Amino acid sequence: MSAKKNEALRLLASALGQTAGPALLLDAELRIMAGTPGVEELMGGALPLGVRAPQIICGESTKRPIAEALVRGESASVEISRPYQDGERIILVRTLPLKEEGVVKGHLLLLTPLGEAVSGVTESHGILTASETMRSLLRKVKKVAMSDASILVRGETGSGKELIARAVHELSERRNKPFAAINCAALPAQLIESELFGHEKGAFTGAIRETLGTFRRADGGTLFLDEVAELPLEIQAKLLRVTQDKTVIPVGSSQPISVDVRLVSATHRSLRKEVSEGRFRADLMYRLRVIPLFLPSLRERPLDIEPLAQKFIDRLNEKSTNRSIERIAPGALKTLRHHAWPGNVRELQNVIEYAFLLGDGPVLNEGDLPAEIRTVDQKPIEESLPNDPALSKDAQRIVHALERAGGNRNRAAGSLGISRSTLWRKMREFNLESSDS
Repeated sequence: MSAKKNEALRLLASALGQTAGPALLLDAELRIMAGTPGVEELMGGALPLGVRAPQIICGESTKRPIAEALVRGESASVEISRPYQDGERIILVRTLPLKEEGVVKGHLLLLTPLGEAVSGVTESHGILTASETMRSLLRKVKKVAMSDASILVRGETGSGKELIARAVHELSERRNKPFAAINCAALPAQLIESELFGHEKGAFTGAIRETLGTFRRADGGTLFLDEVAELPLEIQAKLLRVTQDKTVIPVGSSQPISVDVRLVSATHRSLRKEVSEGRFRADLMYRLRVIPLFLPSLRERPLDIEPLAQKFIDRLNEKSTNRSIERIAPGALKTLRHHAWPGNVRELQNVIEYAFLLGDGPVLNEGDLPAEIRTVDQKPIEESLPNDPALSKDAQRIVHALERAGGNRNRAAGSLGISRSTLWRKMREFNLESSDS
């Protein structure tokens, strides 16, 4: 690299440091081009130029949401832990893709130490959190709740999308009116129209009385449409009419009925992708997605694992006459913190209930937890590995990366911070060729 270019990068890093604080500038191949003053102290070590950022940021972890966001060219906000003095420090990492004409040319990583100032646990409208990522989301919820704009909550299954919808309702001027919720994926297609818009008596076989439907039951209040991407296209057309005309037509009727409902929708899918693949109407997406809110997964907010586990324990203690748990053993807490939580908060709740019911005594021990949590999904991986235990962790990371990338080796290699040829060599070394789908 020329001296002039080096000087330009140093100047850029200095400017970033003064305006954005600790930050890293990456090229399109995820290599570190420049870092602002303070980054090395924050990360606890040197950050050599030219090294792929996933190797530095994600280390040996099998959970790599930052690396995956970088490979996909998406923005992300993730909390990571780094060694600090005698313990750990939580750092909020935000990834910002740098694009020219839609093509990702590089990335900017903004690093914020969360520290003691935000380490306390707060609860707002049933949402318990110690995470600055969630606190930021709740601040947005408070801002948008007072409007009547439609909201789309994007988040993984079990991450708490309905809690966000209820918070929107409770913070709005509609708080004294009804809140109704319907899971669009839980009903057969032939029943969804009736559930949403109601039906007249005799409209179809079995319609022995008039039914108002969810829209009319929520009149004046808020309607939460969970898994809205699952709606059939013909129902999407009728929902679009409701958003435009503020009226519903019950099944078996031709008379429109006025409704005043604020819509909060949710999905674990990308509606833009559903539109591009012809499964969702673009005009309806724009009606529902006036304000998008992105709910982080539990693995992206590790500070929340312990307080949520304790909250579930407290609830079970109140109900139970057979057992009362006073604390979580360090080994059990470490296991909970290292699990990937694909089922998010709902999975954590189920795991705590399992441990509560099957364990004994005042301490929740590691042995109380389900086997799949204690082994961190290692057993099926280890069965196919060489006997050398030093290889198990590497192989585990590769299998997880391939699973998250849907078998795409380019994406998996990128998230691991290695080349495709290196990935191929390691797969052959560990007998993992069959992991590529």
